[in-house]
Amino acid sequence: MSEITTSQIGNGTTAYGTDIVVKDLDLDVSNRVKDQTPFVNMAMSKKRRVNSTLPLWTDDVYRLPAVQAQVEGATVSTAQAENNTRANLGNYTQIFSTVIAASGTARAVEQSGGDPQAYQEVKQLIELMFDVEAQIVRQDQIGTKYSGQTGSAPGLPTGQTGRRFGSLSSFAGAFSFNTTSGTVVGLNTNVNNENTDTVTITTDTLTINSNGSTFYTGTFTNQQFAPSTYKQLVTVAEDRFNAKISTVVCPTSMRTHLSDTFPTSRSINRVNSERGDTIQSYEGDFDYTYEIHDDWIMDYTGVSNSVYFVNEEVLQWGSLRELGPNNEVFSNADASLDQFIMEGTLIVRNPAGIAVLNNISPSGATVATGALRPSATVKRLATWDGQAF
Repeated sequence: MSEITTSQIGNGTTAYGTDIVVKDLDLDVSNRVKDQTPFVNMAMSKKRRVNSTLPLWTDDVYRLPAVQAQVEGATVSTAQAENNTRANLGNYTQIFSTVIAASGTARAVEQSGGDPQAYQEVKQLIELMFDVEAQIVRQDQIGTKYSGQTGSAPGLPTGQTGRRFGSLSSFAGAFSFNTTSGTVVGLNTNVNNENTDTVTITTDTLTINSNGSTFYTGTFTNQQFAPSTYKQLVTVAEDRFNAKISTVVCPTSMRTHLSDTFPTSRSINRVNSERGDTIQSYEGDFDYTYEIHDDWIMDYTGVSNSVYFVNEEVLQWGSLRELGPNNEVFSNADASLDQFIMEGTLIVRNPAGIAVLNNISPSGATVATGALRPSATVKRLATWDGQAF
């Protein structure tokens, strides 16, 4: 007899035919960063319960200043009563799901990573949050608010034509574009027709389509990020509102460019214990300290030339069904079949707190100091769903 060593039984990395050591692999999913979905984190930190597939909320609008010089002892009548200026906004809930299946034998054998059902549950629930983030940042037809159960929006997987919530772009209060030709129209209104899943785009124009997301065609030139472009947008967005926009979310591909060109008197790196990550902060204009987050999903969904300016407090997640297993799905003979479902919607309590800066690219044209975009292409929306602001 001889001493048993790893040369006889293997060490977990040698040839399949002679290596009899059970591989040891941590069950936790690798390459996971908590802050990979910044908008989901912002919204779900203020999550609230909703009770229908179309939750509504009220957005108040302040009147413009008026000249006043009242007479002493003047009488008062109902004709002098101020208008009650407010609008109801709403967004549909959307169902997100993931399915996990494994055979009984696959679960019984001792294997790397442990129980494959448990491993996939961890991994796929993280991926599900990526799907929610993708819906929030979309600026295409899939990001439109839609009430139907059948639809023709291009890009949706086969069989997935259900109800959709409007993306962040659908509820953004201000937009900025850089056009070199075409007539810019539609930037003062946002009218949703949630019962149809079609869109009409007028050639060489910028329009807000009938479903509520931004579609634009024509000739648009990307510019580099510059102080004047963001200051102009934020100023327009906050007009008449105490929006306090102080959070910036940009595509990961634009992170370095934005960080290097963002105006700052003092750069601050601080640890956000709630998010578990280090956030780059900049002491900027308007008495704000801006936090810059990057979002790789914006690159993936084709929003790589846009930057969001956000007041985090206006974002909420409306939860109709909490994330959890569908208990009506049972084991299928000698296999386990689990479905996890989550249903909810994006709530933007005050659209003035969301602004979108479009046509920005690190390879774009350099912006002259103090140069502004034409006022017609930097607008705060005036109506949603027929309600005037």
